[in-house]
Amino acid sequence: MRIIVDAMGGDHSSGEMVAGAAMAADALDVEIILTGPGQELAREMAVHGKSGRVEVVDAPEVIEPGDPPVYAVRRKGNSSLIKGLALLKEGRGDALVSAGNTGALMAGSLLLIGKARGISRPALGAMLPTRKGGGTLLLDVGANMDARPDQLYQYAVLGSVYLEEVAGVIKPRVGILNVGTEEGKGNEVVKNAYSLLRNSRLNFVGNVEARDLLLGRADVLVCDGFVGNVALKMTEGLGRIFLGLVKEELSAGIITRFGSLFLRRAFGQLRRRLDYSEYGGTPLLGINGAVIKCHGSSNREAIFNGIKVAKTCADHRFWERLIFDGSLGEEESLGELRGV
Repeated sequence: MRIIVDAMGGDHSSGEMVAGAAMAADALDVEIILTGPGQELAREMAVHGKSGRVEVVDAPEVIEPGDPPVYAVRRKGNSSLIKGLALLKEGRGDALVSAGNTGALMAGSLLLIGKARGISRPALGAMLPTRKGGGTLLLDVGANMDARPDQLYQYAVLGSVYLEEVAGVIKPRVGILNVGTEEGKGNEVVKNAYSLLRNSRLNFVGNVEARDLLLGRADVLVCDGFVGNVALKMTEGLGRIFLGLVKEELSAGIITRFGSLFLRRAFGQLRRRLDYSEYGGTPLLGINGAVIKCHGSSNREAIFNGIKVAKTCADHRFWERLIFDGSLGEEESLGELRGV
C-alpha cells in the first residue's frame, strides 16, 4: 500500500512530516510518497533517517494558510498538496494525508477526486475524546459553514458508515449538537434535520447539548461547520487549560510535588486521552477516496497516526459502500446506510 503525504502542510517544519512518515513506513509496512521541495525533503530524510520505503516527488510550491482555496488549486498546481491529490487521482497512491490548508484540501479534493455518489457536500470530521473512551465523531468542523437539513442528514450517514466500516462500531448512535435536548429546540434547519433523522434507519438518539459533548452521549454528532469548528477549538483550548492547571497544582508545594510522583502514570494517561495527536486525523467524508486531514499543528506522532488512519481507510474503502438516490420522500430516507 502506498500513502501520499503532503510534507509541507501544517504549522511545523517539513522535518516533523518526514519523521512521522519514516516511522510509519517502517512500523506500518507501507510505502510513503512525500510531496514537497525535493532538495529540502532529501535533507530532512538524511537527518531523520532515510527509509527505502519513502519516495520523494518534487513539488516546489507551497500553499500558505491564508491562500484562498480556489486560487490555491488553480494557481499552485505544483504545490505539495495539489501534486499529492493529482497522484491520488492517477492511482499512484491509495490515500493522501495532509495537515495543510483545510479549504484548499477540500476544494482540491472536490475538483480532482470528486464526491462520493449522491453526496451533496463532503464534511470534515474530528474525533473528540470522551469520558467513557472511544471518542465521538463531530462533523462538520469547518468544511462548510452552513448546512441544509438534508446535508446534516448526509453527515449523519457518512459518519455512521465510517465508524461502522472502519472503526467497527455497531449501530453508531447519532445525535445533533443543539441548544437543548428537547425535540423542538434549535433553529429551523436543526428542527427539520431532527425530523429527517428521527424517521431514518439510523440509530438516532436525539439532541445533545454542548455541555455533554465529551460525555459520549453519541458516537456521531452532526452540526454545521461554523458551530462544529467553534466547538472543536473550544474543546482543544479547555483541554490545554485543564492540563496546565493540573500541572501547576501538582507542583505548587513540596507535599503536592511529592504526591505527584504517585500520580505521574495516571496524569500521563489523562494527557494521552486529551491529546489530538493520538487520533491522528479523520477523512474528508463524502470524497470518493481516502483523503485524511490532520490537525494543523500535527507533530511526528500525529502524522504517524494520521498515516495509520489512512491505511485503515484505504483497506476498507468505505466510500464505495454508500448509496444515495438523491430523493427524499416522506417515508423514505435519503439513502441506504450500506451498499449491497
